[in-house]
Amino acid sequence: MTNAMTDAHAAVTAIEQQTAAAARVLREAAGMEVMGTFFLAGQEFALPAANVREVVGMPGRITPIPLSPHCLEGIFTLRGAAIPLLNLGRIFDPAAPAAMGEQRVAIIDVDDIQVGLVFDATGEVLRVRPEQRAGLRWREGDDQAPAGVVAGAITLNDGARVVQLLDADALVRIDNVPQVRAHASVARDAWRMRFLRQAQGRKCISFTVGGLRFALAMEAIQEIMRVPELLPSVMLGRLCKGWLNLRGMPVGVVDFGALLNCAPSQSDPQDARVLVVRIGDEQLGLLVDAVDDIRPYFDTDILPIPLLGTARGAMYRGCLPNAELGDSLFLAHESLFSDTEVSDICAGHRRLYAQEASAACAARKKSGARHVYLAFSLDTGWAADISQVREIVDFDGTVTRPPGMPACVYGMMQVRQQMVCVIDLRVLYGMAPLGTEAARRILVLEHEGERFGLIVDRVDTILSLPDSQRRPSPQLLRVNGPQDMRQDSAEVLEVPGIDGRDDVLTLFDKEKFIVTLRQQLGAVH
Repeated sequence: MTNAMTDAHAAVTAIEQQTAAAARVLREAAGMEVMGTFFLAGQEFALPAANVREVVGMPGRITPIPLSPHCLEGIFTLRGAAIPLLNLGRIFDPAAPAAMGEQRVAIIDVDDIQVGLVFDATGEVLRVRPEQRAGLRWREGDDQAPAGVVAGAITLNDGARVVQLLDADALVRIDNVPQVRAHASVARDAWRMRFLRQAQGRKCISFTVGGLRFALAMEAIQEIMRVPELLPSVMLGRLCKGWLNLRGMPVGVVDFGALLNCAPSQSDPQDARVLVVRIGDEQLGLLVDAVDDIRPYFDTDILPIPLLGTARGAMYRGCLPNAELGDSLFLAHESLFSDTEVSDICAGHRRLYAQEASAACAARKKSGARHVYLAFSLDTGWAADISQVREIVDFDGTVTRPPGMPACVYGMMQVRQQMVCVIDLRVLYGMAPLGTEAARRILVLEHEGERFGLIVDRVDTILSLPDSQRRPSPQLLRVNGPQDMRQDSAEVLEVPGIDGRDDVLTLFDKEKFIVTLRQQLGAVH
């Protein structure tokens, strides 16, 4: 009996010891925090594992943002989200090198706000006890302090190893614009996104400034024109380049590249354009390097950008991704300038030069209803009602030519997941081949559910003209062959030229073109 009692007592003691040990482990684990470490320039840093969403390679395409802080490399797209790319090295030292292709990017997520953090190599996963953390912070106002992103340190191996602990919340909120939360909410509601995509189809103008691509909603553009001879202004300076007379209204012209401190243009000066933008009740001209294309978009296509301390950050509506043409920074035209700037530039020019502009315009005809036209070249000058053009795409896209197609059918190409039949207008109308194809573009039209791509020599500009400048087409000579394309047009446009003389553009008639095309295709079959 004595032995049995002794064995029972030992068993109870062992259970009590195991329970006490488990309790100690649980108490210790309750205070532990899981950290992930990584290395940058030989130093070791840590972040809470709960805030590290994933680790990816350096993105191949990074879109810089003008006027952004030095530590922001730009933005890149990752699974439908625009992610700002932070160079941690430049937060500590502005002279640190830019991000390099062999580096890695940690996607940090705090309350659905995400940033990418550049580092050299991953470390390990640590379980850190409370006593291993030292809550050291940089002093406020210290010019050498890393902007409050270091929350303290982790001491390991009896102090022989010190790991700097980063503050994830501070990293994602460096003067952050809280747009990513809204995007995450939409992303979780897929059916609502699909509905919005069907309901809110729009068009935008894509243009280039200092090697960067931007976009503006079509409804914000009053007119696009070749750069005229700008009239001198008392406001001439780094930004203001003068003013132009837009049908009796003086419009100040601002160098958009100078506004954003972009690199000097490497484009051909002949490609430069002035975009006349409506801002409230005012009109303002933006001088840009080139207008690239017209593209469709949906409001939900615009990825929000958390602009980390970007000057004039309100002007950026988001990023419009495009794998074929390149990402564009989508601008909010109402916020391009402050109210004071709009008042100074727009109202100032109107106050100073309204009488001069009105007098210069008095000799011209009164304008009636206006239409917007896309001007393009095909041997001669042409114009198409902008409502007929779905978008413009580059000529260097992948085109497949099935066997047995008529000679005028250049081939089939995929544009936004839909097949488009590409027509060579020069072959269709018996024109001579074009000497150089560098500037060729494809205008995508839609007719009764079918889409056609028309190859043109180049796209020139966008015009807003009154109906009074439309004229019946005169009898035209058949200079290009028996099927002169101008026979499929009944009207021309008189367009004011830079030298004061009117240019004449033949007005493209989509309905007559479709008849000619179907006749040609029918004759083949």
